[in-house]
Amino acid sequence: MLEVQGLNQFYGGSHILRDLGFQARIGEVTVVLGRNGVGKTTLLRSLMGVVPVKTGSVTLDGRDITRAAPYERVRAGVGYVPQGREIFGRLTVEDNLRMGLATRPGGTAIPPELFELFPVLKQMLHRRGGDLSGGQQQQLAIARALAAGPKLLMLDEPTEGIQPSIIKDIGRVIRMLADRKTMAIVLVEQYYDFAAGLADQYLVMERGQIVASGRGADMEADGVRQRMSI
Repeated sequence: MLEVQGLNQFYGGSHILRDLGFQARIGEVTVVLGRNGVGKTTLLRSLMGVVPVKTGSVTLDGRDITRAAPYERVRAGVGYVPQGREIFGRLTVEDNLRMGLATRPGGTAIPPELFELFPVLKQMLHRRGGDLSGGQQQQLAIARALAAGPKLLMLDEPTEGIQPSIIKDIGRVIRMLADRKTMAIVLVEQYYDFAAGLADQYLVMERGQIVASGRGADMEADGVRQRMSI
Protein backbone atom coordinates (compact mmCIF):
# COMPACT_ATOMS: atom_id res chain seq x y z
CA MET A 1 0.00 0.00 0.00
CA LEU A 2 2.77 2.44 0.97
CA GLU A 3 6.24 2.50 -0.55
CA VAL A 4 8.90 4.99 0.53
CA GLN A 5 12.21 5.25 -1.33
CA GLY A 6 15.30 7.38 -0.69
CA LEU A 7 13.50 9.85 1.59
CA ASN A 8 15.62 12.79 2.75
CA GLN A 9 14.46 15.70 4.87
CA PHE A 10 16.25 18.77 6.22
CA TYR A 11 15.45 21.44 8.79
CA GLY A 12 17.73 24.32 7.98
CA GLY A 13 21.19 22.81 7.73
CA SER A 14 20.27 19.72 9.76
CA HIS A 15 19.85 16.46 7.85
CA ILE A 16 16.86 14.93 9.70
CA LEU A 17 15.88 11.95 7.52
CA ARG A 18 18.59 10.05 5.66
CA ASP A 19 17.71 7.91 2.65
CA LEU A 20 14.77 6.20 4.34
CA GLY A 21 13.07 3.38 2.49
CA PHE A 22 10.42 0.87 3.52
CA GLN A 23 7.05 -0.64 2.59
CA ALA A 24 3.84 -0.87 4.61
CA ARG A 25 1.49 -3.62 3.51
CA ILE A 26 -2.29 -3.94 3.67
CA GLY A 27 -3.41 -5.87 6.73
CA GLU A 28 -0.20 -5.22 8.63
CA VAL A 29 0.91 -2.90 11.42
CA THR A 30 4.33 -1.41 10.66
CA VAL A 31 5.81 -0.10 13.91
CA VAL A 32 8.46 2.62 13.85
CA LEU A 33 10.51 2.74 17.04
CA GLY A 34 13.25 5.03 18.29
CA ARG A 35 14.15 7.47 21.02
CA ASN A 36 13.13 11.12 21.01
CA GLY A 37 14.72 13.22 18.30
CA VAL A 38 15.55 10.48 15.79
CA GLY A 39 13.08 11.74 13.18
CA LYS A 40 9.96 9.60 13.72
CA THR A 41 7.50 12.49 13.80
CA THR A 42 9.28 14.18 10.90
CA LEU A 43 8.84 10.97 8.93
CA LEU A 44 5.07 10.98 9.42
CA ARG A 45 4.80 14.71 8.73
CA SER A 46 6.71 14.15 5.50
CA LEU A 47 4.47 11.25 4.49
CA MET A 48 1.43 13.43 5.23
CA GLY A 49 2.84 16.33 3.20
CA VAL A 50 2.88 18.72 6.16
CA VAL A 51 6.55 19.30 5.38
CA PRO A 52 7.72 18.91 1.76
CA VAL A 53 10.04 16.03 0.92
CA LYS A 54 13.50 17.22 -0.10
CA THR A 55 14.38 14.12 -2.13
CA GLY A 56 12.94 10.65 -2.53
CA SER A 57 9.51 9.28 -3.39
CA VAL A 58 6.29 8.32 -1.61
CA THR A 59 3.86 5.99 -3.38
CA LEU A 60 0.38 5.09 -2.11
CA ASP A 61 -1.43 2.19 -3.74
CA GLY A 62 0.66 2.64 -6.89
CA ARG A 63 0.12 6.42 -7.06
CA ASP A 64 3.02 8.85 -6.62
CA ILE A 65 1.99 11.34 -3.90
CA THR A 66 5.46 12.75 -3.23
CA ARG A 67 4.47 16.31 -4.18
CA ALA A 68 0.77 16.10 -3.30
CA ALA A 69 -0.69 18.58 -0.81
CA PRO A 70 -1.97 17.18 2.51
CA TYR A 71 -5.63 17.47 1.47
CA GLU A 72 -4.83 15.60 -1.76
CA ARG A 73 -3.25 12.81 0.28
CA VAL A 74 -6.35 12.58 2.44
CA ARG A 75 -8.47 12.25 -0.72
CA ALA A 76 -6.06 9.59 -1.96
CA GLY A 77 -6.61 7.60 1.24
CA VAL A 78 -4.18 8.75 3.94
CA GLY A 79 -5.42 9.09 7.52
CA TYR A 80 -3.18 10.79 10.08
CA VAL A 81 -3.37 10.93 13.88
CA PRO A 82 -0.75 13.50 14.94
CA GLN A 83 1.21 13.49 18.16
CA GLY A 84 -0.72 15.47 20.74
CA ARG A 85 -4.04 14.57 19.05
CA GLU A 86 -4.75 18.12 17.76
CA ILE A 87 -8.51 17.86 18.02
CA PHE A 88 -10.63 21.02 17.87
CA GLY A 89 -11.24 21.73 21.53
CA ARG A 90 -14.08 24.24 21.02
CA LEU A 91 -15.97 22.00 18.61
CA THR A 92 -18.22 19.16 19.72
CA VAL A 93 -17.27 15.53 19.29
CA GLU A 94 -19.76 15.37 16.42
CA ASP A 95 -18.23 18.37 14.66
CA ASN A 96 -14.72 16.97 15.11
CA LEU A 97 -15.84 13.76 13.43
CA ARG A 98 -17.46 15.72 10.61
CA MET A 99 -14.10 17.44 10.03
CA GLY A 100 -12.81 13.98 9.14
CA LEU A 101 -15.41 13.90 6.36
CA ALA A 102 -14.27 17.18 4.81
CA THR A 103 -13.17 15.47 1.58
CA ARG A 104 -16.49 13.66 1.22
CA PRO A 105 -19.68 15.07 -0.37
CA GLY A 106 -21.78 17.35 1.81
CA GLY A 107 -24.27 15.52 3.95
CA THR A 108 -22.18 12.36 4.25
CA ALA A 109 -23.18 10.65 7.48
CA ILE A 110 -20.69 9.84 10.22
CA PRO A 111 -19.96 6.10 9.81
CA PRO A 112 -21.79 4.22 12.61
CA GLU A 113 -18.78 1.90 12.83
CA LEU A 114 -16.83 4.67 14.59
CA PHE A 115 -19.19 4.43 17.55
CA GLU A 116 -18.83 0.65 17.57
CA LEU A 117 -15.06 1.05 17.77
CA PHE A 118 -15.23 3.83 20.38
CA PRO A 119 -18.62 3.69 22.21
CA VAL A 120 -17.68 6.58 24.52
CA LEU A 121 -17.82 8.99 21.58
CA LYS A 122 -21.51 8.31 21.00
CA GLN A 123 -22.22 9.04 24.66
CA MET A 124 -20.34 12.34 24.40
CA LEU A 125 -21.40 13.34 20.90
CA HIS A 126 -22.51 16.85 21.89
CA ARG A 127 -19.74 17.54 24.39
CA ARG A 128 -16.88 19.85 23.40
CA GLY A 129 -13.69 18.06 22.47
CA GLY A 130 -11.68 20.11 24.95
CA ASP A 131 -13.81 18.77 27.80
CA LEU A 132 -12.86 15.15 27.15
CA SER A 133 -10.11 13.33 29.01
CA GLY A 134 -6.79 12.76 27.25
CA GLY A 135 -7.70 9.17 26.46
CA GLN A 136 -11.10 10.14 25.10
CA GLN A 137 -9.48 12.84 22.95
CA GLN A 138 -7.10 10.24 21.53
CA GLN A 139 -10.02 8.00 20.63
CA LEU A 140 -11.69 10.99 18.97
CA ALA A 141 -8.54 11.78 16.99
CA ILE A 142 -8.34 8.20 15.72
CA ALA A 143 -12.04 8.13 14.85
CA ARG A 144 -11.69 11.43 12.98
CA ALA A 145 -8.87 9.94 10.89
CA LEU A 146 -10.96 6.84 10.19
CA ALA A 147 -14.08 8.76 9.17
CA ALA A 148 -13.08 9.03 5.51
CA GLY A 149 -12.16 5.35 5.20
CA PRO A 150 -8.37 5.58 4.69
CA LYS A 151 -6.21 3.05 2.89
CA LEU A 152 -3.27 4.05 5.09
CA LEU A 153 -3.60 5.02 8.76
CA MET A 154 -0.62 6.70 10.44
CA LEU A 155 -0.53 7.19 14.21
CA ASP A 156 2.11 9.20 16.07
CA GLU A 157 2.58 7.90 19.63
CA PRO A 158 -1.09 7.26 20.44
CA THR A 159 -0.24 6.00 23.96
CA GLU A 160 1.42 9.23 25.07
CA GLY A 161 -0.18 10.46 28.30
CA ILE A 162 -3.00 7.91 28.12
CA GLN A 163 -4.31 5.77 30.99
CA PRO A 164 -3.61 2.00 30.73
CA SER A 165 -7.25 0.95 30.22
CA ILE A 166 -7.63 3.18 27.16
CA ILE A 167 -4.23 2.08 25.84
CA LYS A 168 -5.64 -1.46 25.77
CA ASP A 169 -8.76 -0.26 23.93
CA ILE A 170 -6.67 1.59 21.35
CA GLY A 171 -4.47 -1.46 20.82
CA ARG A 172 -7.54 -3.63 20.32
CA VAL A 173 -8.93 -1.25 17.69
CA ILE A 174 -5.62 -1.04 15.82
CA ARG A 175 -5.34 -4.82 15.66
CA MET A 176 -8.96 -5.15 14.56
CA LEU A 177 -8.47 -2.62 11.76
CA ALA A 178 -5.35 -4.38 10.50
CA ASP A 179 -7.01 -7.79 10.57
CA ARG A 180 -9.76 -6.56 8.25
CA LYS A 181 -7.15 -6.37 5.45
CA THR A 182 -8.50 -3.07 4.13
CA MET A 183 -5.69 -0.73 5.15
CA ALA A 184 -2.04 -0.50 6.04
CA ILE A 185 -1.13 0.95 9.45
CA VAL A 186 2.05 2.80 10.36
CA LEU A 187 2.46 3.23 14.11
CA VAL A 188 5.17 5.45 15.60
CA GLU A 189 5.68 4.45 19.22
CA GLN A 190 8.15 4.56 22.12
CA TYR A 191 6.21 2.22 24.44
CA TYR A 192 7.94 -1.04 23.56
CA ASP A 193 5.41 -3.52 24.94
CA PHE A 194 2.51 -1.83 23.17
CA ALA A 195 4.44 -1.75 19.89
CA ALA A 196 5.63 -5.34 20.18
CA GLY A 197 2.09 -6.54 20.85
CA LEU A 198 0.86 -5.06 17.57
CA ALA A 199 3.83 -5.19 15.18
CA ASP A 200 3.71 -7.29 12.05
CA GLN A 201 6.80 -5.43 10.85
CA TYR A 202 9.18 -3.26 12.86
CA LEU A 203 11.59 -0.48 11.91
CA VAL A 204 14.10 1.02 14.36
CA MET A 205 15.32 4.56 13.70
CA GLU A 206 18.51 6.23 14.92
CA ARG A 207 19.77 9.63 13.76
CA GLY A 208 17.29 9.78 10.90
CA GLN A 209 18.09 6.34 9.53
CA ILE A 210 16.48 2.93 9.71
CA VAL A 211 19.13 0.86 11.47
CA ALA A 212 17.16 -2.35 12.05
CA SER A 213 14.02 -3.96 10.65
CA GLY A 214 12.25 -7.28 10.65
CA ARG A 215 9.09 -9.15 11.50
CA GLY A 216 7.23 -8.26 14.67
CA ALA A 217 7.40 -11.81 15.98
CA ASP A 218 11.22 -11.57 15.97
CA MET A 219 11.57 -8.34 17.97
CA GLU A 220 12.72 -10.01 21.19
CA ALA A 221 15.11 -12.38 19.42
CA ASP A 222 16.49 -9.47 17.39
CA GLY A 223 17.28 -7.52 20.57
CA VAL A 224 14.96 -4.58 19.83
CA ARG A 225 14.05 -4.12 23.51
CA GLN A 226 17.72 -3.85 24.45
CA ARG A 227 18.36 -1.42 21.61
CA MET A 228 15.51 0.79 22.81
CA SER A 229 16.83 0.84 26.38
CA ILE A 230 20.38 1.95 25.49
